[in-house]
Amino acid sequence: MLPKIIRYMKGFIRIRVTGYSTERFLNACCHKGISLWELQPVQGAYEMNISIQGFRQLKPIIRKTGTKVVIVKRLGLPFFLHKYHRRRFFIAGAFICVCLTILMSHYIWNINITGNQTYTDDTLLKFLAEKNVANGMPKSEVDCDRIVKDIRKEYDDIIWVSASIQGSRLIIQIKENEDSMDTSTITSDNTTEILPTDIIADHDCVITEIISRNGVPAVEKGTEVKQGDILVSGQVPVTDDSGEIISYQYYEADADIRGRTTIVYQEKMQMTYEEKEYLSVEKEEYHLSIGNYRLRFASIHNQYDSWEMHGWEKQLKFGENFYLPVFYGIRDAKPYKSINKKYSTKEVQQILSDKFEEYCKDLEKKGVEIIENDVKIYTESEKAEARGTLTVIMSIGTSAPSQLLEIPVQEEQDESGE
Repeated sequence: MLPKIIRYMKGFIRIRVTGYSTERFLNACCHKGISLWELQPVQGAYEMNISIQGFRQLKPIIRKTGTKVVIVKRLGLPFFLHKYHRRRFFIAGAFICVCLTILMSHYIWNINITGNQTYTDDTLLKFLAEKNVANGMPKSEVDCDRIVKDIRKEYDDIIWVSASIQGSRLIIQIKENEDSMDTSTITSDNTTEILPTDIIADHDCVITEIISRNGVPAVEKGTEVKQGDILVSGQVPVTDDSGEIISYQYYEADADIRGRTTIVYQEKMQMTYEEKEYLSVEKEEYHLSIGNYRLRFASIHNQYDSWEMHGWEKQLKFGENFYLPVFYGIRDAKPYKSINKKYSTKEVQQILSDKFEEYCKDLEKKGVEIIENDVKIYTESEKAEARGTLTVIMSIGTSAPSQLLEIPVQEEQDESGE
């Protein structure tokens, strides 16, 4: 890469050599130390690149070998400047543009965050801004280690963070804790103590299946339970030889539980709706943003009562990681007029039926088995409604902290029986 840049800065010439002694010409150039590159045969002749200094040394070689040399193309910076030497403002502008690009490459112009699910990009970017990490800061002031420590300290459920600079981008990768509940606590001697959790009913239902892996089942198949009832306890009693409870072992209750329950379904809609009829007129506005400055070309202002705004904006970049603080985009305004229309009874029934069918498909994807359907469609002059109940078999239970049970105190009797 560097030799190519040097050759371009110095300039070079593409020549074509013809005659009966082209091989002698090449040997003579080699003997004189004249560099030739990209040599290739073309229609009984040879084409090659040669430096400007080497081209000036060809006259005695051409006369001695009886060859003919024709210039095919002049390449490089000197010829470019000579070609546009009268366009001083263009050359000055290009030079300033290159200098600004080099200058801006020393700053951060894009912060990319990946791996976040609980926290949005805006939330994390706002936090970073409070720590003086934002677009436009010099790359020399970016402390990746400090960014990692600040994020880990602020957000406890983010368990891994990586920060790195690539081009003019600050790339932050995070990994969140996928566990929804931490059921452990740290004791005074720095050991981890498991706190028990129960599985409680989240619906009124009749238990149809229960398979316990951890904990003690509190119900069995066929039991009717109410919302909030304990299904599996995380406190396993420990008994002595006489069957008396002397302590409890604590677990995170875990079980597969299914129950038969009733789900209420309701979906409403209006009999009338508004349809937009777009006009053929459309106004566009182009904009170019450089830092805090924005240039607008044309305008979307109009006198229409109703219109929609559409548009897009992109950041200027070279390659994948070299971003610049330049944004460009388009906005367009589409005027329309509203027309009030009314659904027919058949259309209403079809719309509500489609929504109910989609609802049932979503339930099936979640493992819910529909065993009875009592949903009907009711229509009035102004509105329509699908309502009723579904009898289903579904997964039952949610985890909740267990209320610790007290160990029964046994009164000791003396030998006299008093």
